[in-house]
Amino acid sequence: MSFTLPIDAVLPEVIAALASCGRVVLQAPPGAGKTTRVPLAMLDAGLTTQKIIMLEPRRLAARAAAERMAATLGEDVGKTVGYRVRGASAISRDTRIEVVTEGILTRMLQQDPDLPGIGAVIFDEFHERSLNADLGLALCLEVAGALRDDLMLVAMSATLDAAPVATLMDAPVVTSQGRSYPVAQHWLDRPTGKQRFDQAVADLVLKALSEAKGSALVFLPGEGEIRRVESILRGHLPADCTLAPLFGAMDFKAQRAAIAPAKKGRKIVLATSIAETSLTIEGITIVVDGGLARRARFDASSGMSRLVTERVTRAEATQRAGRAGRMTAGVAYKLWSKGEEGALAAYPPAEIEVGDLTGFALELALWGAQAADLAFVTPPHEGRLGEAQAVLQMLEALDAEGRITEHGRALARLPLHPRLAHMVARGGKTAPMLAALLAERDPLRGASVDLALRMDAVTGKKSSAEAHAPTLTRIRQEAKRLARGQQGTGPDGIGMLAALAYPDRIGLRRNGDAPRFILSGGKGAVMPDHDPMAGERLIVATDLDGDPTEARIRQAARISEAELREIFGAQITWHDVCAWSRRESRVLTRQQERLGALVLDDRIWAQSPADKVAIAMLDGVRQLGLMPSVAAERFLSRVRLMGDGFPDFSQAHLMETLETWLLPHLNGVRSSADWKRFDVLPALKARLDWDQTQALDRAAPAHFETPLGRNVPIDYSGAQPQIALRLQEVFGVTQHPMIAGKPLQMTLLSPAQRPVQVTTDLPGFWASSYADVRKDMRGRYPRHPWPEDPTQADPTLRAKRRGT
Repeated sequence: MSFTLPIDAVLPEVIAALASCGRVVLQAPPGAGKTTRVPLAMLDAGLTTQKIIMLEPRRLAARAAAERMAATLGEDVGKTVGYRVRGASAISRDTRIEVVTEGILTRMLQQDPDLPGIGAVIFDEFHERSLNADLGLALCLEVAGALRDDLMLVAMSATLDAAPVATLMDAPVVTSQGRSYPVAQHWLDRPTGKQRFDQAVADLVLKALSEAKGSALVFLPGEGEIRRVESILRGHLPADCTLAPLFGAMDFKAQRAAIAPAKKGRKIVLATSIAETSLTIEGITIVVDGGLARRARFDASSGMSRLVTERVTRAEATQRAGRAGRMTAGVAYKLWSKGEEGALAAYPPAEIEVGDLTGFALELALWGAQAADLAFVTPPHEGRLGEAQAVLQMLEALDAEGRITEHGRALARLPLHPRLAHMVARGGKTAPMLAALLAERDPLRGASVDLALRMDAVTGKKSSAEAHAPTLTRIRQEAKRLARGQQGTGPDGIGMLAALAYPDRIGLRRNGDAPRFILSGGKGAVMPDHDPMAGERLIVATDLDGDPTEARIRQAARISEAELREIFGAQITWHDVCAWSRRESRVLTRQQERLGALVLDDRIWAQSPADKVAIAMLDGVRQLGLMPSVAAERFLSRVRLMGDGFPDFSQAHLMETLETWLLPHLNGVRSSADWKRFDVLPALKARLDWDQTQALDRAAPAHFETPLGRNVPIDYSGAQPQIALRLQEVFGVTQHPMIAGKPLQMTLLSPAQRPVQVTTDLPGFWASSYADVRKDMRGRYPRHPWPEDPTQADPTLRAKRRGT
C-alpha cells in the first residue's frame, strides 16, 4: 500500500477486535478507503486461513473493488482477489478474497449453511439496508451461533447509525475520522420552483464547471433523467469536457469507461446512486447533486417491488458530497436551498420496511425459519410478511402450513421474483422472454395496454409504437440467460403465462359500457375507455396504478375462457351462494361457477334451504337495523329496567347475538320489505324464561288497568313510567298508582285527547288544580261530566245525551 488513507489509522483496532471477539462494526465516511483496505488488512493479519467474502450491493462496485485490491497487490483480478456477480466471475483456486453481490451470499448459505472454506464475511455499505444484506447478516449470525463459532463478521458503512447493528451483532464499533480532503458545500439561494428538473440540473452543472476546476460527478435518479440532461448539456459544455453516463443497466465495459480517468480535459459523469458507494472515479473534484434518488418500494400495482423517485436523505447527500473529496479538496453543488436541507429525512428507509417481501418470505421458508427466529436490525412487518406468504401459497411455493414445497425450492433457485419464477417453471418456451419483459421497465410507454405489443417489440415484429431500444436489448439479454436449462413444456400463450404469474389479477369485465373489471383477487380495475382492449371479456392485468379503490390498468394480456379452464380447471368450482345484497336489499340465492372472485357462470338457486336464507338475512338485519314496533320498544324499555338475573337487552348486545335469539324466528324473511313487516316482539320475549317473565310483569307491568277495566300501555322510556288517559276515566281514584316503587306519571287528557295536566300526585291535583281545569273545560266540553268533587264521581268515558 503505497499511499495512506484515513482508514489506515484504525485498521489495527479493527484487526484487534476481530482477533478478540470475531466481530466488528466499522463506521467510515466516504473516501476513507474501507472497501479496499479492510479485506487486505485481514488477509495480511492472518486472521483466517479460509476465504474472506465481501458483499457489495452492486455489480459494478463488486468488480471495481476486486480490481482495485488486485492492482494494490500487483496481480490480475482472479488470483488472490476475485469476484462473483450475476453473469460474470473471476476466481481461481488461489482466491482468498472474493467480492460478491449480496444475493450470491444468500445462495451460498442456502446450499451450505456452514459456509465451508469461508472464514469471514464482510458486509460493505451495510447502511443501504437491502433485504439481501439484512437477511444475509441474520443468517450468518445464526450460522455463527449454531454451526461456526469461528466465522468472523464485519459490517461496514459510511452513514450508518451503528449502535443498533453493533447491539445485534454483539460487536464493538470502530470509527474512522473524517474524509481525506475537505469538500466545500454550495446550496441554491432559493428553491427551484417550477423550473423543470432536467433543465435545473443542467444549469447547475454549467455553473459548477464555470466556478470550479476538475471533473464532475452529477447525481441523477435514473437513466431517463441522465439521457435528458445529457441532451441538454451537449453543445453547451466547455470544449475540454466530455460526457459519460453511468447507470446499472449499462454493460460493464461502458460502466468501466465511465469511471476511468479522463484521457484529456475534464469528464462529466452523469450517474445514478450507483456512484454513491465503493467507487473511486479519479479526477472528480466536483459533485452536483440533483437531490433525488430511486428506491425499491413494494408496488401493489405490479405485485412486486418497483423503483420510485424520492428526495434524498441527509445521509445520502453527505455520502454523495464526499465523492468530491476522495483524492483532493473538492466542492459540492446541491439542487436545493440550505433551508430545504432541514426538511430532508435523516436516513433512507431499510428495504425490509418498504420493499416487496415475497422473495424474502421464500428464502425464510427455504431456510426453515420464522422471521421471529432470526436476528434482524429491523424485523419485517407481520402483516406484510403474511401477505407475501399468501402470495407464495397461491404460487404453490408454500403448503397450507406455510412450509416450502418442492416447487418452492425450484422457484428459489431462479434469479427472479417468485411470481415470474413460477411462470418460467410452469410455462412454455416463451416464458423466459415474458419474464424478462415483466421484470423490466415498459419499453412501449404511452402505447395501448396490450402486453402482446410489447412481446412483438421484443421479438422484432413491427409495432405502431416506438420502443425504447436499450430496454429491448436488456430484455433480450436477460431472456437468453433465463432460457438456459428451462424445459419449456407448459402453456405458451401470453395470456396463459401472465395468468400463471398473476393468478390474482385475472379480470372479468363487469356489465355496463365502461371497461371496468373485477379481478380474481377481489379488487376492481378499470381500463382506459378508448384502448383497443377495452372490450375484452377476460384479461390478465400485469400492471396497475395501485389505486386501492379501483386501479387503472396500465398493462394487460388477453386470455380466453378455454385457456383459463386449461390452467385453472381444478380451481374453478361451483358455489352455492346465499347472501344478502346491499344493492338490492334482499337475500340472493344463486349457484355460481367461480375462479376466485370471478363468476364465470351464474344460475338461480331455486331450492335454496330456508336455514341458509335466514342466516343470510342476518346480514340484512345488520344493515337495516332492528326496527322494533311500538310494542317491542315498550317491552325493551321494561326489560332494560331489570338488573341481575336478566339477559342483556342493550342494542349493541342484541346486534352482536342475532344468531342466538333472532335466527330461529326468521323463516320466510328475505327482503327489506319482509323485515319491515316482521314483528320482532315474540323473538325478544322468547329470550325470557317463565320465571323471568313473571318477575318482569310484577316489577314493570306492561299495562295499567283503569277503574273501567281498560288496559293502558305503560311507557318506560323516560325517567319514570308514564301513561296517558282521559281525565274522566280516573274519577273516584283517591290514591296515586305506583309502578316499580315510583309514582306513575299520568298525562290527563281532555275529551279531545289533548293534555290538560301531567301529575304524579292525583289526590293533590283533585284538591288544587282541578277546580281551574273544571272551570275551563266545562265551557268547551259541556256534554262531558265535570263534577265539583271528582273523588266522589264514577269514572266514565261517556258523554251526556243531547237535551239532558
